[in-house]
Amino acid sequence: MEKLNNLEPQVVWNYFEQICQIPRPSKKEEKILQFLKNFAEKLNLESKQDKAGNMLIKKPATAGKENLKTVVLQSHVDMVGEKNKGTEHDFDKDPIEPYIEGDWVKAKGTTLGADDGIGIAAQMAILASTDIPHGPVECLFTVDEETGLTGAFALEEEFFDGKVLLNLDSEDEGELFIGCAGGKETTITFNFEKEYLPENHTPFKFFVSGLQGGHSGDEIHKGLGNSIKVLNRFIWNLNEKFDIRLTSIEGGRAHNAIPREAEAIVTINNENKEEAKKFFEEFKEAVKNELKVTAPDLDMEMEEEKNADFVIDKATQDALLDGIYACPHGVHAWSQEIEELVETSTNLASIEAKEDHFFITTSQRSSVDTGKDDIAAMVKSAFRLAGGKVEHSAGYPGWQPDTDSEIMKITRDSYKKLFDTNPEVKAIHAGLECGLFLQKYPYLDMISFGPTIKGAHTPEERISIETTKKFWHLLVDVIKKIPKDK
Repeated sequence: MEKLNNLEPQVVWNYFEQICQIPRPSKKEEKILQFLKNFAEKLNLESKQDKAGNMLIKKPATAGKENLKTVVLQSHVDMVGEKNKGTEHDFDKDPIEPYIEGDWVKAKGTTLGADDGIGIAAQMAILASTDIPHGPVECLFTVDEETGLTGAFALEEEFFDGKVLLNLDSEDEGELFIGCAGGKETTITFNFEKEYLPENHTPFKFFVSGLQGGHSGDEIHKGLGNSIKVLNRFIWNLNEKFDIRLTSIEGGRAHNAIPREAEAIVTINNENKEEAKKFFEEFKEAVKNELKVTAPDLDMEMEEEKNADFVIDKATQDALLDGIYACPHGVHAWSQEIEELVETSTNLASIEAKEDHFFITTSQRSSVDTGKDDIAAMVKSAFRLAGGKVEHSAGYPGWQPDTDSEIMKITRDSYKKLFDTNPEVKAIHAGLECGLFLQKYPYLDMISFGPTIKGAHTPEERISIETTKKFWHLLVDVIKKIPKDK
């Protein structure tokens, strides 16, 4: 494998390759935090952590730059762990295996963790630099961003001193973000009773795979297939036509990823087996045709299952299938103020079969708080009508755009000078930690930018080599242009 540190900028790719060797799933960031602490100690830089685990590393200004404003560089240290079916990988123990393909860096069968490993790498490169003039720098590394922004929620007041913050967690080079959506989770529980396998029934396992998946904020507008919705639709129709009983249905992993794979175990009356097989083939072809553009690799499989030893009670079976079918998924509203910006959306993210219940996770996003509450209530009503127990998380706030932002103007002008083209200045439908920072540091002047990352939160995640170079040059130039502290 070609080493990443042969790429430019070498210093950034070198650190990114080191980061890939360190397991860092959400809520289990101890190893990456220790790595960063050791890194700071080797450079004789001050570091500290708050109770949540968030880390701050400070670097003094270079000579003659002490009077500049302190700038905070921020990224999160955790990553989403997703892998392809058949890939053996333990995200708690195993390193990510990156490789180069054309202009892209990818990972073998898993998420790459460029979200937000490339931000960490860039921060480390700035901290280690000896030839970049800059004012005081504070590098903020937050924990557990991917499962609910809990690190940012718990960030202590006065943990850092800077009044300018560069968030290094966006994924579209050439776009500068000055606003983001807020969000919340809605979770649902369906309790069930176990019953004996019906006589004259044969268990079958059904698989849905090959869907593209994607980030539920950045890619919710693309009409990508949802494996849970596809599989549930099939079983719901099977339930309407034949004598079946449900044993389990599972799919998805992360609350902020559109699910790519799902599976279910269903028993079918022997009298209906052949008709059910025929219906399966017809359904498979129909859905493949519907999703031929956004999911050309969609596959569905049906095979006899040997290990089924119970079914769930019929009332819960029907209620569960109805609730999932009725649950909205996708874009709910587009912004009336910003062209092509999703205003409100919802993601049916995962379903997990437990010992005596099913647990469903959904997530809602909106740049309008009332819109966020409305779509969450819509999800709640669908599942409450079906008899599920519904709970909402506290949610997190959006980040309202400031079109007069000083750091936005500096970054925009720097981009224009470096690349002879104007960047797009916009808001993003994905959730960033910036909204939470503003609650505790209301004076912050912030902007978010990064290289191009595609397929985040899926094993198709990849980062563009060329745009990483541009991202680095922009970051360095902006840091050089931080204004004097008044």
